[in-house]
Amino acid sequence: MGLQHNNKKIKNFRLTLVDDKTHKPLWVLKFTRTSALVAVISFIVVLTSIIYSTIAFTPIRTFIPGYPDAHAKRAAIQNAMKIDSLELIISRWKIYSENLRRIFEGEDPVKIDSLVKEARSKITASNSNLSEIKQRDSILRKNVSEEEQFELSKQKQRNLHIEGMHFFSPLKGVISQGYDKIRHPYIDITAPANSVVKAVLDGTVISSGWNDDTGYTLQIQHSNDIVSIYKHNQKLLKSTGDKVSAGSPIALVGNTGSLSTGDHLHFELWYKGEAVDPTKYINF
Repeated sequence: MGLQHNNKKIKNFRLTLVDDKTHKPLWVLKFTRTSALVAVISFIVVLTSIIYSTIAFTPIRTFIPGYPDAHAKRAAIQNAMKIDSLELIISRWKIYSENLRRIFEGEDPVKIDSLVKEARSKITASNSNLSEIKQRDSILRKNVSEEEQFELSKQKQRNLHIEGMHFFSPLKGVISQGYDKIRHPYIDITAPANSVVKAVLDGTVISSGWNDDTGYTLQIQHSNDIVSIYKHNQKLLKSTGDKVSAGSPIALVGNTGSLSTGDHLHFELWYKGEAVDPTKYINF
């Protein structure tokens, strides 16, 4: 290494690679303290970016301890359903105890289905009478029969907020355009053509067909007033009325419709009639 001195302060450096036998220079690199510092910082930034991108956009992130993979999410969903079942059993025992109390005290027992509806509607026994319970029970039965073809009965729904639900990613790709509540209330995910699009939750297909603007489009109704919409597909794998499970294939990525400019998935997530930002609840 050659050194140049200026007022006894080293400013310039030279790194030389020479042949050990002939002492002929094979490679020479000249640099200063500033250029060396810039090179080191640039290397660290590039290395950090590569590591972050690898973890954020590839399946490698599932190997991070504590990161929930597909099996963990599925197990969480199953556990939540078991908890709901236990809560239902406890509720039935409470109803049974209430009827025993009424019988011992000489009161008329109330029908089990009426008590269930009374508890879910948070109506106390003190401010409701038997005729009101029967009337509301009749209305509930009518609604159940109308919704039976899609199995979206309110008695079978889990009362969970959207923040507590576990979504599957509909597509592994790059978000080319993010969510904007006013101008762009959905997201666009780019991916190679014919990539598999998956359902984010269990549900029922309520619309599956062609639209001139959005191409092959599919809509799924989920529990808890959640609807997911998938547009610009190359091919639809499900039809209206089909039941789908979370993570199951429903379509193939494409570039169909007059509003599409390339292979991508137009994805919308609706909760209680309003479009929400999918990136807040789903890891893409």
